[in-house]
Amino acid sequence: MTNRAPWIALALGLTLAGMTHAQQPAPAGTQASDDPYLWLEDIHGARAMDWVKAQNAVTERRFASSPEFARTRDRILEVLDSDARIPYVARHGDHLYNFWQDKAHPRGLWRRTTLEEYRKAEPKWEVLLDVDALNKAEGKRWVFKGAECLKPAYERCLVSLSPDGGDAVAVREFDIPSKSFVKGGFELPVAKSQVGWIDQDRIYVGTDFGPGSMTRSSYPRIVKEWKRGTPLAAAAAVHEARPDDMTVSAFHDRTPGFERDFVVVVTDFFHTENYLRKDGGLVHLDLPSDAAGFDAHREWLLVQTRTPWTTGGATYPGGALLAIRFDDFMAGKRDFAVLFRPDEHTALSSFAWTRHHLILDVLDDVKSRLEVLTPPASGNGDWPRAPMAGAPSMSTVTVADTDPDNSDEYWLSVTGFLTPSSLQRGVLGGGAAETLKQSPAFFDASRFQVNQHFVASKDGTRVPYFEIAPKDLKLDGSNRTLLYGYGGFEVSLEPFYSGSIGRAWLERGGVYVIANIRGGGEYGPRWHQAALKADRLRAYEDFAAVAQDLVRRGVTSPRHLGAEGGSNGGLLMGNMLTLYPQLFGAIACEVPLLDMKRYVHLSAGASWIAEYGDPDDPGQWAFIRTFSPYQNLKPGMHYPPVLFYTTTSDDRVGPVQARKMAAKMQGMGYKDVWFFENLEGGHGAGADNKQSAHMHALAYDFLWDQLK
Repeated sequence: MTNRAPWIALALGLTLAGMTHAQQPAPAGTQASDDPYLWLEDIHGARAMDWVKAQNAVTERRFASSPEFARTRDRILEVLDSDARIPYVARHGDHLYNFWQDKAHPRGLWRRTTLEEYRKAEPKWEVLLDVDALNKAEGKRWVFKGAECLKPAYERCLVSLSPDGGDAVAVREFDIPSKSFVKGGFELPVAKSQVGWIDQDRIYVGTDFGPGSMTRSSYPRIVKEWKRGTPLAAAAAVHEARPDDMTVSAFHDRTPGFERDFVVVVTDFFHTENYLRKDGGLVHLDLPSDAAGFDAHREWLLVQTRTPWTTGGATYPGGALLAIRFDDFMAGKRDFAVLFRPDEHTALSSFAWTRHHLILDVLDDVKSRLEVLTPPASGNGDWPRAPMAGAPSMSTVTVADTDPDNSDEYWLSVTGFLTPSSLQRGVLGGGAAETLKQSPAFFDASRFQVNQHFVASKDGTRVPYFEIAPKDLKLDGSNRTLLYGYGGFEVSLEPFYSGSIGRAWLERGGVYVIANIRGGGEYGPRWHQAALKADRLRAYEDFAAVAQDLVRRGVTSPRHLGAEGGSNGGLLMGNMLTLYPQLFGAIACEVPLLDMKRYVHLSAGASWIAEYGDPDDPGQWAFIRTFSPYQNLKPGMHYPPVLFYTTTSDDRVGPVQARKMAAKMQGMGYKDVWFFENLEGGHGAGADNKQSAHMHALAYDFLWDQLK
C-alpha cells in the first residue's frame, strides 16, 4: 500500500463530480463587463456551442480537408490501431490483464490471458468486457477508465466508465467468473469518485454525497466505509477533510500478516496529512507534510522526501528515499536507512517492490538506470544493491509491473526515441530478463540520430534537451523544427518511442526536440521547486533558451521553429506566444490553462494553487499576472499563428480557457488564430483512436503548413 495511489489519481484528474467552479458565479470584482468573453464559460450553452461549431468548421476547412491531412491522420491511426502493438499487461493472480483498442473495437476490450499464452506470438485472450457491445446494449458511449480488483482471488472488480471520456465516471461492481455486472452490487452514478476494496463486503468510497461533500477543488471532502447491501446514505464516515483541503481518501492493505488501513488528507497538491486507521480512530503518522509519498510494504516503511527533513538527530536531503521498519517507526524510532541520495545529475524517478527486493528507477541526466536493493534480514542495517542490466543509449527503462505479494517477478518497459518499445519479463535471481513483446518499427529510424544538448538559461542554470534529427542535418537554419515541453508538477519528459511522431514529423524531414525545463522532475524536487509560483518564469526562460540555442546552432530559425504543449504545457505555449512571440513561427496549444486570473474558478483549477499561487490574493496575483497569457495579450503585436485545441468533455482543465483565448485574439484582429474543440475525450482529447489520430494530425499538419 502506498499513498502514491491517490497522488497519481489526483495528478490525472480522477476527481469528484458536483458543481464545478466553471459553473459557479464569477467572484466578487470579476463582473461580466471586465471580460467580454465570460459567456464562453457556459460550457454546453447554445451560444457557446454555436461559436465552437463555427470555429471547428473554419479550422477543419483550412487544415483537415486536404489529401495530405487524410494521409497524416490515416498513418497515425495505423499506428494506434496496429495489431502489432505491445499489449501491456498487469498481473492479478494467475492472469495477465490488458485493455485493448483497435479499429474493430474503438472503445475497447478488457481482457486477460495466462503467461503461457502471452508468450505466444498470437495469444488467446479471454474477453471480460466488450465496451463497444456494452454501449450498443445500453445506448451509451462509455469510455473505459480502469478497474480495481479485490485480491487475492481477483474475482470481483470495481469498474469505472466515463460517459464522454472525462474524469467523471460511473462505478459498477463486476464479477469476473460470470463476466457480468453484479446485480445489487456496489454501484455509483456518474461522478468523479474514488473507491477501494476493504474486503468482499466493504469498500472505501469518496463521491458526491450531496451539498458540502466536495472541497473547493471539487474533489472528495469525505471518505466513508460502505457495506454491501446497505444504501450509500448509510455508509459510515471515516474522515472529513476541510473545505479548503484538496481531497481525502482511504486505503486498505490486504497483505496477509500486515493488514493495515490508511487515511490520506491531501491539503494541497504537494502536502498531505497521513494517518493509520486503528481501533476505530486515526493515528497521525509523523512524516514530513511535503513528502513525495510514503509506502508501507510488509514490515517496511519507505519515505520519499521533497525538501530536507530533520528527524531523529539527522537531516536527510530533499529527493531522498528513506527506509525504516514500520513497527519501529510507530514506536518512535527514526534511524532511517538512506536508499537513495540525489546529486547534481541524478534523481529518483520511481521504485517498485518485488516479494524480496526493491527496484529503483534512477534518472541520470534524464536517462534511466535501474538498481536492485535487498532489505536486511533484521534491524535497519545496510541494503545491499546491484545494478540491473543496462538499456540502449538515450532510453527509458521503467518497471511496468511486479508481483510483490508472491514472487520476485518483474516486467520492464524499454523505449527510446529511435528504438521501438519492448516488454521484458524476468525474475530477480533467475537470470537475464527475456523479451516477450517487441513493438514494430513504424518508421525508418536508420535515417535519424539522437543527441542530448545543454544550454544555459537566463540565470545560468544548465538545461538539457533531446534532439531527434536526420543524420545529414544541414545546420543552415532551414529545418522545420518542433519543440515540445511541459515544465510543471514534477513531471519528467523522458525518451520514448512514438510511431506517430516518426510518421507525422520526422519522416517529412522535420526535427523533433524535447526540452527538460524546470518545473518538471528531471532532476528531482529541486528542479520542480525552482519554477513554483513566483519563480514560474524560470520555466519559460528555460524553454526560450532552448529555442534560442536551436537557432544559434543553425538547426532552425524562428520562422521554421514551432512549439507544442498541452495542459500545463498549454500554459507554457500561451507564455511563449505572449512573452516570446519573436522566437516561433507557429504554436500548437492543447487543452491549456491560459486565464490565470480565473483558473481557480474553472473546472478543477483550485487544486493547482500550490503550483501557481492564488490569483484571488492580490499579493500573489502580482506575480501570477506575469505568466497569465489571457491577461497579457496585447493588440498590434506580431504573434505567430496559433492553434488552440481542446475538448468539451474536459472536466479537468476545461475547454473555456482555450475558447476565451482564441476569441479574445480574434477580437483584437489577429487573423492566424485557429480553434478546434472535440466533443469527447476529456483531458486526453480523444475518446478512441480515431479521434486521437484526428487531433494529432490536425496539430502536426497545422505546424508543418505554417513553418514552411
